[in-house]
Amino acid sequence: MPAPLAAERPFEFTGCPTLTASLFLRLGWVFMGAALLTGCKPVGPNYNRPAYDAPPAYKETGATAVIPPPAPAGGAWQPASPSDGLLRGKWWEIYQDPQLNQLEERIEASNQTLRQALETYLAARDQITVARAALYPTLSAGPSISRNNISANGPSASPGKPTTYNDFVIGGQASWEPDFWGRIRRTVEAARAGAQASAADQANIDLSLHAEMAADYLQLRGLDAQTRLLAATIADLQDQLDLTQRRLAGGIGTEVDVAQARTQLETVRAQLVDLGVARAQYEHAIGTIANLNLSAFSIPFSPLVQSQDLALPKLPIGVPSQLLERRPDIAAAERRAAAANAQIGIAVSAFYPTITLNGGGGFESMNAGTWIQGPSALWSLGAQATELLFDAGRRHALTDQARHAYEAQAAGYRSVVIAAFNDVEDQLSGLMILEAESAVEQKAVASAQHSRDLSSQRYQGGVTSYLEVLTAEATLLQNQRAAVDLQTRQFVSSVGLVRALGGGWDASQLPK
Repeated sequence: MPAPLAAERPFEFTGCPTLTASLFLRLGWVFMGAALLTGCKPVGPNYNRPAYDAPPAYKETGATAVIPPPAPAGGAWQPASPSDGLLRGKWWEIYQDPQLNQLEERIEASNQTLRQALETYLAARDQITVARAALYPTLSAGPSISRNNISANGPSASPGKPTTYNDFVIGGQASWEPDFWGRIRRTVEAARAGAQASAADQANIDLSLHAEMAADYLQLRGLDAQTRLLAATIADLQDQLDLTQRRLAGGIGTEVDVAQARTQLETVRAQLVDLGVARAQYEHAIGTIANLNLSAFSIPFSPLVQSQDLALPKLPIGVPSQLLERRPDIAAAERRAAAANAQIGIAVSAFYPTITLNGGGGFESMNAGTWIQGPSALWSLGAQATELLFDAGRRHALTDQARHAYEAQAAGYRSVVIAAFNDVEDQLSGLMILEAESAVEQKAVASAQHSRDLSSQRYQGGVTSYLEVLTAEATLLQNQRAAVDLQTRQFVSSVGLVRALGGGWDASQLPK
């Protein structure tokens, strides 16, 4: 092991204290050589994104609300920019609901979960500065003044030499560990990838909060649509009850008819009251996401009715290869794989010597009057190299551990990608199936309406009992509620598809 190099000699001064030219030359050569060596390639593997072949096309693209990518030129899909023809920015505006837009806008400024994610990212970003600081020397300086008394019988005592003296010192020290093997650079690389992963986590939380807000709001409006339906049904059933009571008073009705009509009316009234429970819960969830005072927050009655003013938005899905750049959870998993790869280089660097350069200088005197003078100057330069010769396999185990950790992160990245494609396919198939089911349900509603009208006419004509009207009325209401529910589920599923596609986000928004 090389011994530390050190020298100590006074500065040479002419007028004012300055370093000698030879010392400048020596320092220059030392730092230049160290700088050249630290520019070498860091040890350990360079990072490459874990391989994953995206499917050529999505399977479930049959819904009319889905805009598939144009036919590929030459018969094969080509990688595309993550933003070509896709959703961008404030994606919730596609629903054209001013109240929803206002609620979504509050999330960025007010939601505490998102604020927590932001602070986590900022802390991770500061870690890059902490890691990068190790690339540079550390410098320290300061004065000291002391009065000392040495033993007159000690080894340092001599006849005629005073045993009591003052010691005035002003000096500085510098220490630097050149990054010859790239340990610090790999640490910076890992910190940067970790900060980017935190930024992607923040984007994923932001996307999830906006999607949850839109889904809750649309489901609340769907409940309002059911409320309006039940209110209209109650008014109709009240008319039916009045009819049965008049028929009873005229001698052509029965107490059974009146009881059945009243039972059905009260049953639907109970269903209407029950909707208030779910509506209140959605309202509370929306207020919590937007960080609003729940005691003073309410959403006006606003039924979700599909029309020309409120149609299911068209969603461009792009090609599958774009999904790898558009999902923040995929980006977070990929950046964590990059950070794990950098840890391998950090572990490998432990097999190489640790080299430290240090130096110091200043002035020292026993008299304040001669403190800052040429003869009082002192300096030293030194270097030290240390190589660990035996550690019972610890470094090998840590390196293997880092490699396995990287493989685990790479597998995790591929798992997230697979789950993302599964998520998109689920949302696409959901939209397609709900659209087909809704079309069938509309026919069922029309048929139930016709059946109910016929039964009502037959009852008023005295041809049938009220039980037939009761059955037709219940069937109509059941189908009408199913139709409203399917419409609400279509809107919520479209939000789910937006979230599955990454909203308006793409990997280019990661901090560099």
